[in-house]
Amino acid sequence: MGQGDVHQLITLTLRVILTASAPVLLVALAVGLAISFFQALTQIQEMTLTFVPKILAILIVLGLSLPFIFMTLQGLSDQVFDLITNGPI
Repeated sequence: MGQGDVHQLITLTLRVILTASAPVLLVALAVGLAISFFQALTQIQEMTLTFVPKILAILIVLGLSLPFIFMTLQGLSDQVFDLITNGPI
């Protein structure tokens, strides 16, 4: 396994990590921005107002996107196990 193969595997792994975490991160960003706008408009500075809705939104999206995350990670693990058994890509 040469440097090119290792670089390709690391690139693939990082791409899978970003793809699998994107739905949750985007929803957390959107909810955080919406709450920030609401707090700026109403000048309510309650700390639980920022955490509770964001956590609920993240849990809902995580539950809905769990099959997508599983399929993405399963594809990566299949490629890595094939690489282990068959040699370089």
